[in-house]
Amino acid sequence: MSARLHRVLHGLLTLAIALAGLVALPTPSRAATAVCALACDTLDPSKAQRETFPVPQVNLGGRILKLHVSDPDSMAWASIDNGVSGDAVWLDRSWDRGATWEGLLGKASIPGTWTGTRTLMYNLTDPVGHRRGWIRACADAAGVTCTGWVYPKVCDGSLCDGADPATAAGDDRPVPATTLFGRTISLHVDQKNAMAWGVIESGGTGDEIWLDRSWDTGATWPEGSSLGRTSVASGKTSTRTAMFATRDPRGLMFGGAVRACGREASHQEGSCTAWVRPAPSRARAAADALMASYHPYEGWWRSSWWNSAVAVTSLIDFAQRTGRHDYDWVIARTFEQNRGTFAPGERSSDAVEGHFISRAIDDAAWWGVAWLAAYDHTHERRYLDEAVTIATYVHQYWDTGSCGGGVWWDRERTYKNAVTNGLYLWLTTSLHRRISGDTVWGGRAATAATWYLGSGLINSAGLVNDGLTGDCRNNAQTVWSYNQGLAIGAFTQLWRSTGNTRYLDTARRLADAATTSAALTRDGVLTESCDTGGNSCDDNQKQFKGVFMRHFADLADATGSAGYRAYIKKQADSIWATDRDPLNRLGQRWAGTSPNQVDWRTQASALGALTAADGL
Repeated sequence: MSARLHRVLHGLLTLAIALAGLVALPTPSRAATAVCALACDTLDPSKAQRETFPVPQVNLGGRILKLHVSDPDSMAWASIDNGVSGDAVWLDRSWDRGATWEGLLGKASIPGTWTGTRTLMYNLTDPVGHRRGWIRACADAAGVTCTGWVYPKVCDGSLCDGADPATAAGDDRPVPATTLFGRTISLHVDQKNAMAWGVIESGGTGDEIWLDRSWDTGATWPEGSSLGRTSVASGKTSTRTAMFATRDPRGLMFGGAVRACGREASHQEGSCTAWVRPAPSRARAAADALMASYHPYEGWWRSSWWNSAVAVTSLIDFAQRTGRHDYDWVIARTFEQNRGTFAPGERSSDAVEGHFISRAIDDAAWWGVAWLAAYDHTHERRYLDEAVTIATYVHQYWDTGSCGGGVWWDRERTYKNAVTNGLYLWLTTSLHRRISGDTVWGGRAATAATWYLGSGLINSAGLVNDGLTGDCRNNAQTVWSYNQGLAIGAFTQLWRSTGNTRYLDTARRLADAATTSAALTRDGVLTESCDTGGNSCDDNQKQFKGVFMRHFADLADATGSAGYRAYIKKQADSIWATDRDPLNRLGQRWAGTSPNQVDWRTQASALGALTAADGL
């Protein structure tokens, strides 16, 4: 058969099916590109964690067509039973609410003398591509038919698309209204529940209002165009849409953006407000925006290995201090997907050799911190065991033959610096506090503390410089906030562990120096040297301040100091007022100066400050 004739016959068949009323379908889109969320398309249904049937089955001449869904996997598959050889079943997946779709996914035909078959599993969602999908099961058995689309509404907890604005917990207008031919178009948000609706006022009969919803900060919105579109009734001057959700936990989509749009009846042009992400709380808004960059399949924030350890620690702290469990699944996912081995370039420029270990000693230690935080939050022993494995590796590089002690920064033993030794001191004392009857880690912590205090890393002003020279003197290099913070946190933990006031006094001295010295604080706001003038921070430096805030908050908790608590509040208030856009993206410069850098690293760092403040 010629290609042209094949296309003609295919078109006639599609038309005949549609006219017969068996299924009203637009032209399917091209073949699907494999999607990977928690698993990749074509996973065998035998591996599904759960099996539910959220849409009614279809009877097609005695054949039973079913759509199967596993919510924990965020995947679906189709089956046909009571059929005959040659009957076929497949999935359709749409990214634009059924206007177009990837057809014939996993198509399977009943073989031989069998009476049924099933497809493989396909993803309901594409969080990496910021696309929310719809899926249905279809069959060809002496005619073509399909089930309904699954999950056409987004639900966040007990609230779903279509809720009545009268039930909203609040009515906030986070961005200015827009006007069109005298009409006022406004976006309204129930911040507490992350729901939104649109309103048109001062209008006339036939004027329209709707919402657009985007999962990629307003770049595209095929799944969320013209939501709740409604017209002003005759004799009225205003109307509103229903409410729509901006978070889709089932689809692993968080921090959706919305805008309100309207059209005056006699014109074909419309006008829209700016895009907005709701902010149920400051920390939760920051966490939602951070999750937009998380890669669920790989289980990390791409391109930065140690930074991902700090980012997941920030999410865990958010959960601990706020009591929310939105992202508990991220803890397990990050652990399971990254505890193996990776070649150079896959996760880090170095090879990752298993158990989060590489030649960079400090990189491994950051993951140890993350898993201790995970253990505190979940009480799962595997996280504590992993932290012990990592800390044992780090301890191998404690070397009394150079500078009388201290941990080397790298496997080549080229540098003894503040970050690696701050991490080691924090890890050893933290393990001692969590392992009943321990003497080994407690002894190592005491030795490390004595060495740290005598090493010269802390200068005469109470600030921690970057490291030691080859002849074991303070190298006078940059005072970075994370070095200061790690020392504050480590000595706070030592005080909690031993009750020795010398350690708490040290933590206080370091904290007071940080909050009063222009090296770290300017006009009351935590400021790196790369935050000033026309400077920019590299990808490592972007997360330093969040580390500081984590440990500074620990000291504030330990002491109950009103001054420390006020400092924490000042950071959060400054971030929220000067360093945030309507999409809750948070930048490097917490004082809001420019040039400012914004990415997931700066987001995770600022989340640390907002979490600390929300936990006061």
